[in-house]
Amino acid sequence: MRVLVTRSAHDAGRTAERLAGLGHAACLAPVTRIVPTGDPAPEARCDALIVTSAHAAEALAAFDRQKPVFAVGERTADSVRSQGFADVTVADGDAVSLSRLIRGRLPPGLALLHVTARHHKEEPAASLRAAGFTVLPWEAYEAKAVERLPEAAIEALRSGQIGAALHYSRRSADLVVRLAEEAGLASHLRAFPHLCLSADVAAPLTTAGAATLVAGDPSEDALLRLLDPLP
Repeated sequence: MRVLVTRSAHDAGRTAERLAGLGHAACLAPVTRIVPTGDPAPEARCDALIVTSAHAAEALAAFDRQKPVFAVGERTADSVRSQGFADVTVADGDAVSLSRLIRGRLPPGLALLHVTARHHKEEPAASLRAAGFTVLPWEAYEAKAVERLPEAAIEALRSGQIGAALHYSRRSADLVVRLAEEAGLASHLRAFPHLCLSADVAAPLTTAGAATLVAGDPSEDALLRLLDPLP
């Protein structure tokens, strides 16, 4: 099966390798590219770092490697460890479990620096603030939207070559819907199932009339398992 992959280029390449190992071919159509924002880190003292994406790892270069880090999942944790951090505690892959982990490990009142993207969700910061923590957001990188779908993806969609699509974030799903509409391919986007990391990711696709399937947990393993029953 040919599978549409709309993640940023670095992530999409890794997913393409996994798809090949499962006997599928990837059609790469990154709708975002990851770039640093250039925003300086907050000068206020922090007691621990929160990292919700592997894309944040390079931004940690200026920090004390002894600083404790709370990572959203294993891949993010591996990226943080590659920067020399040893005290890395790992959640179950989503913001809810990350907030729960921090609240269970640290006392309220501490200051936490959340290294995040320009477009980020309220969690885990909202629930941590409600629990008495100070959360300092640092928008260190940005998933910048591309202007149009790649020609290869447009041709694959137009000719009906896509059997499924993988979606990892609500922002990228929103962009896929918009870019497909702008290319006159909205109906083609509804011709195959869209496999999504969460119900939140699936929302814009469902609104656009596409069939969606949601992974059993917010991991790529669970997402790829959704391919098994597809023809």
